[in-house]
Amino acid sequence: MKEEQLKALNLLKTAKGQVAGVITMLEDDRYCVDVSTQILAVQGLLKKANLLILEQHMNHCVKEAFVSGSGDEKVKEIMKLLETYTK
Repeated sequence: MKEEQLKALNLLKTAKGQVAGVITMLEDDRYCVDVSTQILAVQGLLKKANLLILEQHMNHCVKEAFVSGSGDEKVKEIMKLLETYTK
């Protein structure tokens, strides 16, 4: 597993634990602002993990695609993903 993937995996595992904590907070009827703060923290971890995965993809898969002549297809793939990401 590549370094970026390991970092992303650790972030996702941390997010998983935080989601479990948020569920417990809701079950315990905790203060809404505190719950929302924790949800935002989880979103931040997910964004970081996603960026690491995309960085790894760009540095490896996309570079290789350009070398082999199929770079245009990878650019379209990334653009489609970015369209989804910015909605």
